[in-house]
Amino acid sequence: MRNLFFSDSSCKETKLHTFNPQSWLQVERGKFSKSSFHSPSSIESLVKVTEPLVLPLFKPVDYVEVLAQIHEELESCLAHERSNLYLLQFQVFKGLGEVKLLQRSLGCAFEKASTVHEKLIFGAWLKYEKRGEEPISDLLASCRKCFQEFGLLDIASEIPVEIVETVDTVDTCNSHASSHVSDSVCFQIKGEKITCDRQKIAALSTPFQTMLNGCFAESYLEVIDMSENGISPLGMRLISEFSCSYNLSNLSPDVLLEILVFANKFCCERLKDACGRKLASLVSSRQDAIDLMELALEESSAVLAASCLQVFLHELPDCLNDEEVVKIFSNANEHQRSIMAGHASFSLYCLLSEVAMKADPRSEVTACFLEKLVESAMDNRQKQLAFHQLGCVRLLRKEYHESECLFNAAYAAGHVYSIAGLARLAAIRGNKLLSYEMLSSVISFYNPLGWMYQERSLYSDGDIKWEDLTKATELDPTLLYPYMFRAAYLMRKQSMEAALMEINRILGFNLALECLELRFCFYLALEDYREALCDVQTILTLSPEYRMFEGRVAASQLRTLVWEHVEHWTTADCWLQLYDRWSSVDDIGSLSVIYQMLESDSSKGVLYFRQSLLLLRLNCPEAAMRSLQLARQHAASEHERLVYEGWILYDTGHSEEGLHKAEESISIQRSFEAFFLKAYALADSNLDPSSFATVISLLEDALKCPSDRLRKGQALNNLGSVYVDCGKLDLAAECYMSALNIRHTRAHQGLARVHFLKTDRNAAYEEMTKLIEKARNNASAYEKRSEYCDRELTMADLQMVTKLDPLRVYPYRYRAAVLMDGHKEKEAIEELTRAIAFKADVHLLHLRAAFYEHIGDVPSALRDCRAALSVDPNHQEMLELHNRVNSQEP
Repeated sequence: MRNLFFSDSSCKETKLHTFNPQSWLQVERGKFSKSSFHSPSSIESLVKVTEPLVLPLFKPVDYVEVLAQIHEELESCLAHERSNLYLLQFQVFKGLGEVKLLQRSLGCAFEKASTVHEKLIFGAWLKYEKRGEEPISDLLASCRKCFQEFGLLDIASEIPVEIVETVDTVDTCNSHASSHVSDSVCFQIKGEKITCDRQKIAALSTPFQTMLNGCFAESYLEVIDMSENGISPLGMRLISEFSCSYNLSNLSPDVLLEILVFANKFCCERLKDACGRKLASLVSSRQDAIDLMELALEESSAVLAASCLQVFLHELPDCLNDEEVVKIFSNANEHQRSIMAGHASFSLYCLLSEVAMKADPRSEVTACFLEKLVESAMDNRQKQLAFHQLGCVRLLRKEYHESECLFNAAYAAGHVYSIAGLARLAAIRGNKLLSYEMLSSVISFYNPLGWMYQERSLYSDGDIKWEDLTKATELDPTLLYPYMFRAAYLMRKQSMEAALMEINRILGFNLALECLELRFCFYLALEDYREALCDVQTILTLSPEYRMFEGRVAASQLRTLVWEHVEHWTTADCWLQLYDRWSSVDDIGSLSVIYQMLESDSSKGVLYFRQSLLLLRLNCPEAAMRSLQLARQHAASEHERLVYEGWILYDTGHSEEGLHKAEESISIQRSFEAFFLKAYALADSNLDPSSFATVISLLEDALKCPSDRLRKGQALNNLGSVYVDCGKLDLAAECYMSALNIRHTRAHQGLARVHFLKTDRNAAYEEMTKLIEKARNNASAYEKRSEYCDRELTMADLQMVTKLDPLRVYPYRYRAAVLMDGHKEKEAIEELTRAIAFKADVHLLHLRAAFYEHIGDVPSALRDCRAALSVDPNHQEMLELHNRVNSQEP
């Protein structure tokens, strides 16, 4: 109900002029002027597209097979192996760019953690991944609900005490001598004597047992000098007390440290454990952790080390700016890593490497952590990831020999994507032919993927290069580089319209910053400064700190300069422009106008809220949440703030709490947005038809409150949808018509649905055609229209959907079903396989599994079932199919 259709902003065709991006670098010196657009520099410098990076990601050739293997192993593995399997699943989803799925895998790794170290690592990783959601903790607290925060654990209670059996005090070697010595023994330390129970002390460890009851001279002594063993009289007295009670009183850290060192020296495991637990409870700051971690590693105190590790991980990523912390992680040898992280060393350095790579992939810290990751890798799949990631970092650091060895190791272990790194290195050394042959060999040996053709295109020219880029897009339309290269090439050939059309193809379903930057450059070259301003303002909305031209110039500076060359709008002009763009479903244009309005308009809360709605429609959830938080910060009143808090809670999965915020807001003042939020949250969380009347009443209350036509159109549209669900089609049609009268374009879709339900398919088709004409090249509109026509027109519309947005899965499923109906089983499976190659979707996998079952290919069906359940473990139809297919396995 919140979604609107996406439409690219129209482009103005003007005379091409060349532009020198270096002139932007004169900004800081105040040397820029409009004449900079007319410098004699070639256009190549403006529309340069850099080669795509070799990504430090785990990218198996057949991710479906890997996901299926993981699912199968999870069904039969031991408890302590599960977290590692979920970590591998996380890496697969990360390679596919599936953010929600990878977070779920981390959550499973945390839930299935079998040790405290795994809990610490995966809890910290989830906290790091969800750091944008932390501000909602106070909102949940205000609703009397706890935020799922991965706070500090009580390490001592998480690690069970290992009961050390009392050492046998009977020694056959010394049974005769033991009858001639006292039951007590005095330890002399610097002139002071501490009397202890001989057998209690002997029971602390085998060395003490041997010394006091064995075949040594000390066994006959009643006074033993311990002055040279690093223990003070106070420390020895406390050890004596511990030997009787097995408890340590509240001691100072210095005394505990002294006893810990002594206990480790004499192998007093129970005493050492007790000291470690006492010290662990005292670790409350990063400096505490730094000071005590070294000792914990030296003295092999796992409890203390875990407590220190927890503090470091809880402070990610900031703690990696601390040289002392980095030194601890960087210098840890295998034994020390085992003390610090138990059997989770690989998981720990996976996390540390990821955080370090995000901060600076070329840094020494990143390289060092990845070296530790390589050392910690145990099985073949872990080695594939570790070798490849370190190879990517060495390549970035221009350490070519080391990089080649690592890529070779990763490739030998089975990570085929690492051939991309080896090809780059061959090209760097001047052997592009070898690079081309490497990729050709991979393409001929494996089922080809889009990245293979993209990589091969880097080592050819002319028609061959163009063909490879075309094939790359065909196999994986999510790859950015082919679109950018083709668009830049066309612009250099002064085919301006074709260049814009090409870059708009990818921007139609992926609002990638680098693609927006390229289109910004195109508009500069065309002197279409208004459109250039639109793109740079969209960039700043998505990423306020973004830097353009390979990081040399802040986007905000370029925005300031372009701003000087456009006609300035008044506040009234901006509202008119926003209304026009919103009504024509031009979301990028709307974002740009709102960005401009935020510089001067006093009602910033409302504007940030509008911005968040647009960002959600453009599938930019992180930016949308940032805008919602800014809306809350700039709310003009308490009741307005409560509405924004409600949306924050709702959008983070807390519907009931969002509903509570709406009710709080209404209790203060009846407002459109509060009623709308309450109606929306209620309709989305309650599928009971009895709630329809309440939702209708709330939307009617909203429409009675003051608001602008943009939001009222949305409310009328939602009200129409509820009426349709109630079967009140005439009332629904009235709502949609009212929405269309105030130019809420999406209402055409609702009205089409009403026509269809009244069995007037032609009217429904015509209604959707009107939407397509207004919204221009809208994939979702074509998809919806395909439901209202015969098969031939349906196929044409769905082909258009795939062209405009290849990530939409319905067209592939429909075409595959048609082929299956025509007994073209192989072609049907190929149609689904085409999409599955770049889109991990449970519906696609479910349908292909059903097709495989139909033709009797049980192993393939079972593979797809398992992979699909990795994507959605709770998909009921998938579970049923999996059980049925699994029962057919021989």
